[in-house]
Amino acid sequence: MNKSSGVQSTGLTQEKLLEVEKVSVYYGAIQAIREISFHIAQGEIVTLLGANGAGKTTVLRAISGLIKPSQGKISYRNEIISKLSPDQIVRRRICQAPEGRGIFLNLSVFENLDLGAWTAPDPKTFDKDLNQVFELFPRLGERQNQNAGTLSGGEQQMLAIGRALMGHPELLLLDEPSLGLAPQIIEKIFEIIQKINCDGMTILLVEQNALQALHIAHRGVVLEAGNLVTQGTAQMLLSTDEIRKAYLGE
Repeated sequence: MNKSSGVQSTGLTQEKLLEVEKVSVYYGAIQAIREISFHIAQGEIVTLLGANGAGKTTVLRAISGLIKPSQGKISYRNEIISKLSPDQIVRRRICQAPEGRGIFLNLSVFENLDLGAWTAPDPKTFDKDLNQVFELFPRLGERQNQNAGTLSGGEQQMLAIGRALMGHPELLLLDEPSLGLAPQIIEKIFEIIQKINCDGMTILLVEQNALQALHIAHRGVVLEAGNLVTQGTAQMLLSTDEIRKAYLGE
């Protein structure tokens, strides 16, 4: 993995693809996130960092329409999407590979990928899209007729990402893609994230492994107990003593 590529922003457009403005979310009486604001520019990898319970997954769920903000707004390409349904948001080419993978274990690898393509803008590109996923994840091609439940954890994570890619996302939301995986598989997953970003994909990455996430990201947003603590370039966060001590294990 190229450890320096993630901290550079040269050549990126500053056009805001997604903007989260003073968003708060409640689960019943419990406030999960409090007036969080950040944006993602076209072509960036932005990583959300924080301990368990910090609110990272809640942010993704709000963007995906799975939970509605009680305050604030979320805009995508200058359109407010925070009141849209999840299927309407997916049709705007915002796709998510959720924490826990969320694949259909009783369906084959091919059938899972086929389901991911339901929002693709042109059904005629299905075979091409499928081949591109198999190029990124050769194991999925080798196992395309197997039930997803028979795959290893790493292969299931590859399938979750591949299924999201079949929808031709302009913004890809990845929730803990390295969770529970062996180190060599984690390395492979992060290499794939970098590659699809280099090919033009904008990515919002939630990741417990803060050090690896910052090494491939352009910018980071740090959450703590539902509050936004700080945000900035990956290089700045990597060089901040407080961040290194609190989130990088130093």
